[in-house]
Amino acid sequence: MGGVDQDFEQRVRTSFRRQKIMETIGAMLTRVAPGFVEIELPFHDGLTQQHGYMHAGILTAIADSACGYATLSLLPADAEVLTVEYKVNFLAPAQGTRFIARGRVVRSGRTVSACAGEVVAVNGGAEVAVAMILATMIRSSKKAE
Repeated sequence: MGGVDQDFEQRVRTSFRRQKIMETIGAMLTRVAPGFVEIELPFHDGLTQQHGYMHAGILTAIADSACGYATLSLLPADAEVLTVEYKVNFLAPAQGTRFIARGRVVRSGRTVSACAGEVVAVNGGAEVAVAMILATMIRSSKKAE
């Protein structure tokens, strides 16, 4: 296995573009730093649940991806990441014009990493925390293409 990837941001962005679910829901990778990723999602009526709030499954998807890519940013170029488990707490109804998932690595290990993150709803300039996530990610080998 290789060492630290100096081109981690490009690798994270390239991988994100391959995630069809993110493309389908309209999510955008807006910030990549070592151990930190931010994903934004504009509100879309087609992603809501029966009360008109953003669906919990959609919030979970962007939070999980933010944590996974935060982990990937710290790994060598020959590594990939898979989610082992996560726990999400929903804090408030998800209503806003856009949603931002922020994932950060709490502890990066050789094989397993622990992450934390949040999803905020943006209304005007104000952010309201609507979900928080704790996730465990595992390093894996690159898939043969």
